[in-house]
Amino acid sequence: MLTENIDTTTSGGRLIFQIFVALGQFERDLTRERTKAGLVAAAGRGRKGRRKPVVTADRLRRARGHIANELNISEATSRLKVGNAALYAALYAALQVARAGDS
Repeated sequence: MLTENIDTTTSGGRLIFQIFVALGQFERDLTRERTKAGLVAAAGRGRKGRRKPVVTADRLRRARGHIANELNISEATSRLKVGNAALYAALYAALQVARAGDS
């Protein structure tokens, strides 16, 4: 955090301010380049650069069974050891896929 006062009304203050801006942009560009290089290297190793889904097809099938047996979402997620939001998202995605297949 910048704690020094920079007087941008003077030429020296504007120079220092522009140097800080340039350093910040340089650091941002380096981070972007390193991230892209890391993603390319991961893709070369067969990685997709995302998290594996928590709710697998098997867990989704079991969750539907729990819900059909009149368990609420919280009880089903605690038995499957997944979060409520993750299960809702998986159920919604499965519904969207089913609707797309019906059309």
